[in-house]
Amino acid sequence: MRVLLVEDDNLLGEAVNEQITHDGHSTDHVTTLRDARRYVDSANYDLILLDLLLPDGKGIDFLRELRVGGSSVPVIILTALDQVADRIAGLNAGADDYLVKPFDLSELSARVHAVARRYAGNPNPLVTLGDLELDLAAHSIARAGRHVALTASEWALLEALVRHPNAILSRAQLEERLYSFSDEIGSNTIEVHMSRLRKKLGGDLIETVRGLGYKLRPSS
Repeated sequence: MRVLLVEDDNLLGEAVNEQITHDGHSTDHVTTLRDARRYVDSANYDLILLDLLLPDGKGIDFLRELRVGGSSVPVIILTALDQVADRIAGLNAGADDYLVKPFDLSELSARVHAVARRYAGNPNPLVTLGDLELDLAAHSIARAGRHVALTASEWALLEALVRHPNAILSRAQLEERLYSFSDEIGSNTIEVHMSRLRKKLGGDLIETVRGLGYKLRPSS
């Protein structure tokens, strides 16, 4: 997934960014609402992690703007505001989850995965594709009962295809899920990752649709 982190505490932001990246997602980190609005206008995000108290305004106002504008992007609030009234206000404004600081980074990962599964229409983290068994929550995969080691980039690509099983994802769409604005992308990076995935998981799992992109094969 591609994640937008809106957090002005640099130490916390770096820790969250490292955790989310370790989980196999690409992250753009901004510290102001102005930059958050600019980034949302420039990219399609799968999730926003949103602080409520920012130097140039309130995160809840940004959240309301998103919902009034018709955006359904999942939003998890990360805040020190721990009163019941604050939680209610955040959820009523359109947040999908509310996490109070300080929080454990592993709990944040679990909540990110839970929200992603709900939006993918499959709350069950276990997925079977032929002789492959995936645990989307644990980021683990086994082929014919044997564990298969994937890099973070390979997992991110596979997860994107699994979460959109009937869709053709273009190279640009996959790059958007794999990289942040600060990353340099090679011209054949996606092709290289796909080749490695096929070698590890079987050549018949992922279909190349010429001129359009990639998709899971129906037989999978």
